[in-house]
Amino acid sequence: MSEREVLELLRENARYSTEDIARMTDLEESEVEAVVEELESTGVVRGYRAVVDWDRLEDEKVRAEVELNVELDRETNYGDVAERLARFPQVKALRLVSGDYDFDMEVEGDSIREVSMFVSEKVAPVPEITQTVTHYVMTSYKEGGIELGDGDEDDRLSYTP
Repeated sequence: MSEREVLELLRENARYSTEDIARMTDLEESEVEAVVEELESTGVVRGYRAVVDWDRLEDEKVRAEVELNVELDRETNYGDVAERLARFPQVKALRLVSGDYDFDMEVEGDSIREVSMFVSEKVAPVPEITQTVTHYVMTSYKEGGIELGDGDEDDRLSYTP
């Protein structure tokens, strides 16, 4: 029985029924139910979410990617800093990354001012954080593996000299 197959199908579409997954994997429905229950109970599957195209709503959210650099001391590690930051509801994702900065943080708010104030008043004052760089999301073309936009084909006009 392939947990990975079931996981990939759930990632593709969390609304697939156990019957759908069973048909696509050649497993029995009861086997699919057992796999999903095990994945959920062990914390491999942490939840199910809708992928939202915020650009299609009038009251869209302001989203930003924030690069964070930290300087650790003997008593503090990356997990400690991450635990503190992850508690804020404005933080939608937080990742330790390699490269020019230490953490990549996705933040969401109702306005640019709200996001800016959150970063300057709640994130930047964390003692271990030495630098923040905020990049506001202008347009999303793909979220959660799903392409966004109007769904139309290429709208460019052909050019013939």
